[in-house]
Amino acid sequence: MSLPLSFEFFPAKTPEGADKLRTVRQQLYARAPQFCSVTYGAGGSTQAGTFAAVREILAEGVQAASHFSCIGATKDSVRAQLAELKAMGVKRLVALRGDLPSGYGLGGEFHYASDLVAFIRAETGDDFHIEVAAYPEMHPQARSPEADLQAFAAKVCAGADSAITQYFFNADAYSRFVDETRRLGLNIPIVPGIMPITGSTQLMRFSDACGAEIPRWIRLRLSGFGDDSASIRAFGLDVVSRLCEQLVAAGAPGLHFYTMNQSTATLAICQRLGR
Repeated sequence: MSLPLSFEFFPAKTPEGADKLRTVRQQLYARAPQFCSVTYGAGGSTQAGTFAAVREILAEGVQAASHFSCIGATKDSVRAQLAELKAMGVKRLVALRGDLPSGYGLGGEFHYASDLVAFIRAETGDDFHIEVAAYPEMHPQARSPEADLQAFAAKVCAGADSAITQYFFNADAYSRFVDETRRLGLNIPIVPGIMPITGSTQLMRFSDACGAEIPRWIRLRLSGFGDDSASIRAFGLDVVSRLCEQLVAAGAPGLHFYTMNQSTATLAICQRLGR
């Protein structure tokens, strides 16, 4: 069986962006993704855009996974949203705590993603395939690697079916994380999240914000290219394709691409992989 692929998009903010995203999706559908996911803003700020994009993907004949964050949510609001997603025909959710808004304490009725997973299971049984997040290099707000591993275990025990990782550029971090989860008896599939490298500034900013480590040698090479975007893209294609090859060789159960609503780099990596 060929390696399952999945693609992540974020809701477009303008009609022009929505049109461009439709074109990008059609280009990526040629790779026969298992599903496409759509992100969800902090505090549900993009819920309408998320659900609209999910509806379109389903109408295009592809399975869609809605991100679903719970910070600031109530049980009633989550219940209503689950009913809406189920009525749309959604079969897969990416259940997340969500980012804490500035100055926000642990308010609301859900404090952790594991609370949300348990609630979805209790309310809907097996109606949804539930994905959760995993952090091979540790969640930036975790107290320690061990605490982070226990947080992941709580999500699995609450009923998660599979996991998608934060992106990373060190294959050993992924392999070690998987080994550690297996030692705890956590046997759900853990799919590596892949971030194509198409530019330097944005990647550095994202990585600093989410705790994804860019190895020093990659940072130095990217800095050395300056504004030479063609060289950055060529280097990024080599680095990320090699990473994917290592992950597949290590037994990764699939690859999940953070497309940034672009198709070129993801398609080029898939081509390198023979997908």
